[in-house]
Amino acid sequence: MGEFKLGRMTLKSLFSKPATKLYPFEEPTYYQETKGHIVIDVDKCRYCGVCANLCPTNAIEVDRKAYTWTIDRFRCIQCRNCVHVCTESALIMANEYAEPSTEHVREVFEISPEEREKREAAAAEKAAKAAKLKEEALAKKKAKAKEE
Repeated sequence: MGEFKLGRMTLKSLFSKPATKLYPFEEPTYYQETKGHIVIDVDKCRYCGVCANLCPTNAIEVDRKAYTWTIDRFRCIQCRNCVHVCTESALIMANEYAEPSTEHVREVFEISPEEREKREAAAAEKAAKAAKLKEEALAKKKAKAKEE
């Protein structure tokens, strides 16, 4: 009985399209929820480090002072924790797989020099404004203490 089923299946497969794709020649179809690889938009990133703190495999490292964001693709398990917690929407999960590699590569992303200067100037301006507000508050406190 089993031989007839096997024979029928063999004859059917001889005259139909193959069930698999010829990978190098035909590109695979990636669906919306395919877990591919993490992509960062470094211009949106604030380098807060929340993504690195919540990464269960420690695949992400963030250096706030040097403005660098590093990912170890061999450690990443595509859990999407970093994508969900990114407040600036700088991280997305691309729905295509990363290229295979035989070497252990750590990808480092950093902002452009112009953007770095802009961010450092904004940080210096913010610090100066905070110092000025603190100084004014201290002066008001001293004036109030003298009045009493």
